[in-house]
Amino acid sequence: MRANTGRKRSHEEEEESVFVSMTDMTVSFLFIVMVLLAFFASRYNDKNTVPRDKYEQAVQTRDKTIVDLRAEIALLKQVDPLEQYMSQAAAARLNLLYQLRNNLKQSFPELPVDVIPEEGTLRFQGEGLFTSNSFTLSDDKRKIVEALAKTLDSLLPCYTFSQSVGWNKSCNPSFAIIEAVQIEGHTDSKGEDVYNLNLSTNRAITTFTSMLAAAPDLVAHFNMRSQPVLSVAGYGKMRPVKPNDTPQNMAMNRRIDLRIIMHTPANAAEIEDIRKRLIEPLKKGKP
Repeated sequence: MRANTGRKRSHEEEEESVFVSMTDMTVSFLFIVMVLLAFFASRYNDKNTVPRDKYEQAVQTRDKTIVDLRAEIALLKQVDPLEQYMSQAAAARLNLLYQLRNNLKQSFPELPVDVIPEEGTLRFQGEGLFTSNSFTLSDDKRKIVEALAKTLDSLLPCYTFSQSVGWNKSCNPSFAIIEAVQIEGHTDSKGEDVYNLNLSTNRAITTFTSMLAAAPDLVAHFNMRSQPVLSVAGYGKMRPVKPNDTPQNMAMNRRIDLRIIMHTPANAAEIEDIRKRLIEPLKKGKP
């Protein structure tokens, strides 16, 4: 009996000893954690932080900048209506010039006439219309001018204002308007300046009057300022297309240019005004 009691007491003492050891270890571990926390707390630098209100202000500024940049990108992606209109007007002019040239080529295959896209001109070079030092049209050359006049008269109503309805969406969907159709005379560098100016001007006038004789209504097509679009100009030798250093180049400088100048709106609002003016005769039912 006593022996059992002794063993029991010895077992209890062992358990108590183990519990004390575990407690000491836990306390030691917690002490180490506290030391570490104290260390890291000592390394903390409040210079790396900002007050809450400044942080929120910075976030708001960033978000506003992002919104502004997105708005600018969207604006850049938008098509400028004025730029778009001018691009479409240039395309309409080019189409008009090629129609004129192609119609002439059908009747006069050997005629030296070309479209100069970057200048907006239909160019008759060398002996295309006039012989050297002359401003008189021969009968066969007059037929060319008459054919040009009739074709031009049939095409202009869709790009100008007149007493009758001329515009329709099928021929001019971009609402392009012609400012002027200029008949320009040019010479080579031979001769006196005044002589060449007179010669080039007289050639332009001869072409103008011959066109009117074939199509009198050519002067009834008006621009935005209610002015006839058909006009003349003589430049003599002042606007060569080639250096006057070879016979071939001089022949290219002796020419008649039919230059088409398109109207340039001042702003997007004027584009809308052009549309209204072109459509108005249709609404009124003009003949």
